[in-house]
Amino acid sequence: MSDTLSYTTSPLPSSVPSVSGDSNATLCQDWEQSHHLLFHLANLSLGLGFLIPTTVTLHMIFLRLLLMTGCSLFIAWATLYRCTLDVMVWNVVFLLVNFMHFFFLLYKRRPIKIDTELKSLYKRMFEPLHVREALFQRLTGQFCTIQTLKKGQVYAAEDKTFVDERLSILLKGKMKVSYRGHFLHNIYTNAFIDSPEFRSTQMNRGERFQVTITAEENCKFLCWSRERLTYFLESESFLNEVFRYLIGKDITNKLYTLNDPTLSDKAAKKMDRHPSLCSQLSMMQMRNSMASTSDTDDVLNQILRGGSTGSSLQKTPLTKASTTMKPIEEGMEDDVFEPESPSTSQNISRTPREDM
Repeated sequence: MSDTLSYTTSPLPSSVPSVSGDSNATLCQDWEQSHHLLFHLANLSLGLGFLIPTTVTLHMIFLRLLLMTGCSLFIAWATLYRCTLDVMVWNVVFLLVNFMHFFFLLYKRRPIKIDTELKSLYKRMFEPLHVREALFQRLTGQFCTIQTLKKGQVYAAEDKTFVDERLSILLKGKMKVSYRGHFLHNIYTNAFIDSPEFRSTQMNRGERFQVTITAEENCKFLCWSRERLTYFLESESFLNEVFRYLIGKDITNKLYTLNDPTLSDKAAKKMDRHPSLCSQLSMMQMRNSMASTSDTDDVLNQILRGGSTGSSLQKTPLTKASTTMKPIEEGMEDDVFEPESPSTSQNISRTPREDM
């Protein structure tokens, strides 16, 4: 075939508008009519949602609710008036996402039902410290039990019951704390039963109670397993600080009642303050006196009598110095790093010879 075929290709239509000499050719000449009212209401709903300040308590719930309203209006506008499938599908996806967030926020703010036996405990001890009801329910609903004691039954026996087994708060009734048959103080409702032992044995395990705790009335108390409670508080730093504060406050109140034998039951129940300077001094004198004498029963009897206990003990010439324990001095911490004087070293060296 000698004849050559010649093909003529027509130019493809260009998607880019041709620029003519007139500058208005690339601009919109005729604006379309405004969209339906649903379109404007949808945008207004989105705008109001973004304008909600974060200082509003339920701002996230209001935001999700307005976003869901806007998406629903967009779906109605795209389906009924524009017939655009892609706009409808995208807004359906946005609506589902916001609905899940909205449902989760409502679930977090659901009303928490606290047991009737624990309501007074929560109102008195935990609610003033801004512990939420959900966190309190987690604390009391998984690894603690409510136990009872009849009048005369023993919660802890001196030198017999181990300390590191539990931690309890008295919910109802009254308990008595005694040492070698001598009354020390009472434990009332909404107070820790064994807070001093819990604090003193955080590092040393396997110790036993040094006091006897007996129920003077029919009692009901909330009891935690110490090991599980410690493990839970390690994961909840805020609640851990709350427990440290409550236990320290409870120990302070017990020290105050221990040093004020004239305190009545009603005053002890309402007591919520730190010990005075006089009570702190009497506690130090009591510890020094018991540490510097060998007969602790006589010292305890004198302490329990009240009055000028510390002064009488210090002025008694019959107290014998203990060979194992020394009195606690207020200025001991300041003298730790001071060099010893020659006079003190000579006195120390002469002491064993005089005893012999």
